[in-house]
Amino acid sequence: MSAGSSRTRQAASAAGGVRRMRWTRDMNANALRAYYRAKGEETAGIAYRTRMHSFAAQQLEPSIPVTEQNLADRVRYIMHSKIFDDAEIERLRCEAIPSSNELATAGDAAPQATDQLPRVEAAMDLPVVVDSDDDEMVSHELEQMRSILEEAILETRSMPLVNRPRLPCIPLSKRNRAVVRALNPMLVTYLEASRELCKTDSVLFGAAVAACRIIGAKLPMAGRATKQSSAIPAWRKGIEDRIAKARALIGRLISFRSGNNRPRVVRTVRMALLGQISVCPSRISRRN
Repeated sequence: MSAGSSRTRQAASAAGGVRRMRWTRDMNANALRAYYRAKGEETAGIAYRTRMHSFAAQQLEPSIPVTEQNLADRVRYIMHSKIFDDAEIERLRCEAIPSSNELATAGDAAPQATDQLPRVEAAMDLPVVVDSDDDEMVSHELEQMRSILEEAILETRSMPLVNRPRLPCIPLSKRNRAVVRALNPMLVTYLEASRELCKTDSVLFGAAVAACRIIGAKLPMAGRATKQSSAIPAWRKGIEDRIAKARALIGRLISFRSGNNRPRVVRTVRMALLGQISVCPSRISRRN
């Protein structure tokens, strides 16, 4: 084990077991070795993830308290962040793949998680929504996204259609697309449990609300649609505006009769006597 990896583990221990830690280049390489060692020629299923975690925890990085899900997320991040070039990845793969006898022994030593659903495999495809310079574990970001998604779905499930907020238009930036790609696999559980079209609609709408909250887009308050439907009709508002402006004109005429000779009042009275002001249109206008 390298000195850099030891220093990282010592720093994490001194910090009191913080959730985020710095992954060194050697630790990233060991994570890939564990992945290729456990994966082998397998192209589907999730059994390799248990073998990968067991191999990494027992042989490569025994001092790092990493969970199976965290290790899977880390491997996916390494693949997409280009920490290693193609030649280095191929070299690590060739170093890690054992012979058939060794692979069988490693498979027997680790418990087989064949009872899990295949949809868990989608967790390996979750993109990491972090800055490209941040080389740290990001599993807690995914957990926060899952929590926001669950909360949004529960809210929309019992919300009347008229009370749903109007979704804003979100720009197709790189970060926003990554958020949507990360949320898509999380919807599988909810969609599989849905047996009615209205429930499926609430799940999809809740996912859209969760995406807006994660991205930071502003959402109107719930019930805005009801307020809009009960707004004053345009024809009534026009009549009320004309009445208010007629009252303002009458008030200036009465003020002029009371001795108010201010230029604005005198100008308004002169225009009214000449027929240049009318309150019949939607606003007071000057005739040519």
